[in-house]
Parts: sequence; C-alpha cells; structure tokens
Amino acid sequence: MHSPPTDALRALLSRHLPGDDKEREDLARMRQHAGTLAEPFSRAQPGAHFTGSAVVVDPTGSRMVMVLHGKLRRWLQPGGHADAADGGDMQATALREAREETGCRVAPHPSAPHPLDVDIHTIPARKDEPEHQHLDVRFLVVAEDPESLAFDPAESTGAQWLGWDDALARADEAPLRRLLEKARAVAARSRPGA
Repeated sequence: MHSPPTDALRALLSRHLPGDDKEREDLARMRQHAGTLAEPFSRAQPGAHFTGSAVVVDPTGSRMVMVLHGKLRRWLQPGGHADAADGGDMQATALREAREETGCRVAPHPSAPHPLDVDIHTIPARKDEPEHQHLDVRFLVVAEDPESLAFDPAESTGAQWLGWDDALARADEAPLRRLLEKARAVAARSRPGA
C-alpha cells in the first residue's frame, strides 16, 4: 500500500512529458523508484532518493539565478533534499530550497508545466556518504523580490542573476542545458508583450 505522498509523486510523474531520450529514460526509472523505494524522500534511502530543484527567474523572465554549489563546485540551479515538513510534495521541496539558497520570496511560475523537467544524476561518494543518485524533480519559479538575492554560505559559495546566454554558458552538462532552455522558452512566452 502506498502512502499519500508517494501517490502524489506517482501522479506528478505520470503527467510529465519528457523533452529528450535521456529525460525519457530518467522519467521511466523515476516512476519505477516512486513505487519501489521504501523511503523515497529520505536522504538516508540507500542508492537513490528524490530531490527538488528550481530555476528561479525574475518577474520579467529575462534573468535566472545560478548558485555555485559548495560541495560539487559547479554552477547549478537551487535545489536539494526533501524535508519531512515538505510531506512528499516535490514542488514544496523546490520552493523551500529556492528560498533558502537565494534569500528571495518565490512562487510557482503561473504558466510552467509542473514539473518542468526531471533528471537522474550521480552524486560522488564523500567520506560520510556513499555514491548515490538524486532523482531530481525540477520546477520553474519566480522571485517576487529579486533585489533580495543572497546566498547561504552553508549551501553555496555564491549566487548570481544571469541572463539566459550567460547561464547556458555556465551549464556544464546536457541535462542542465535542457532544463535552462525549457525555462527560457516558458519565461519568454510569459513576458509582457511576448
């Protein structure tokens, strides 16, 4: 018997339309994991667990935030592990992580698909944690107060507003570029006068 949070996750994943072959394969694996992992939202779940992340755009949709991840030393979108308080709601995880990592008040983008993107990526082993996979559910959100941008030193070593071309230039892997291209397309359609 599945818990309601797992049922909500399965429903969320069942509605998602992948953008390329890698995302199609990742989505199939994530749908399987949603039904088989004992604790899909716990970072203690061996092997793999669900995470939430967000592309944070300003109200005009012309800029987005990238954070310099403290442990991975890469420019990425804000995101991270689910908390028990999120109740298995991956959008709640993404919104909370975006608030924590940018200092901005954020809200779901009104015209973006939910989720915007999904991706499975491997997190390398560290002294306190074996190698594992993040089953990342990704959303597009809007910063209501972009001037409040600040980074949390416990999470990253920097955060910056970037234009789309600059953000894509920092994207060091195809799934991140795919995510940013999707976000840019939705943001462009939503701009006043677009």
